Amino acid sequence: MILTDKKRCTWCGNDPLYVAYHDEEWGVPVYDDERLFEFLILETFQAGLSWITILRKRENFRKAFDNFDYKKIAKYNEKKFQSLLEDAGIIRNKLKIKATITNAQAFMKVQEEYGSFATYIWQFTDGKPIQNAFKTMKEVPATTELSDKLSKDLKKKGFKFIGSTTIYAHMQATGMVNDHTTDCFRYDELKNL
Repeated sequence: MILTDKKRCTWCGNDPLYVAYHDEEWGVPVYDDERLFEFLILETFQAGLSWITILRKRENFRKAFDNFDYKKIAKYNEKKFQSLLEDAGIIRNKLKIKATITNAQAFMKVQEEYGSFATYIWQFTDGKPIQNAFKTMKEVPATTELSDKLSKDLKKKGFKFIGSTTIYAHMQATGMVNDHTTDCFRYDELKNL
């Protein structure tokens, strides 16, 4: 249920799906590899599209990509790839589907090297969220020096479709940065976690 007495970031409007995502997920620190991978897939598919489009198709993505199981995705063959291209429930972009398979393989290599993907990615923020203090959404950047650095490092590790804008969106979604505006009720809640 949407509580209109709460001040929220303006981007979520009043779409119930968007509001629920804003109130319950966006900006909450994620240290779980499975959830980090899910957001990585969704952010990859979001490139060039609106986030609400992805949220509306999230359950379809979950079914199509074996509940975001990167171990299974890393082993997808040509038959599975073709079935994904024919799945009208997801974004049928050949390059993004291929990137998802490649990224699952690269994700597992990072886990081998660092013990977990979370250990790897959170080292870029010293293991804790960066607390920004933006008053309006116009102040929130699409990229930062840190997202540039992380994107570049992921590319070196074999990841695809993870430009700086995609990575900054991933950092926002998984709570590596708190980009709720300071007047949003979630800002202080997340800052005080």
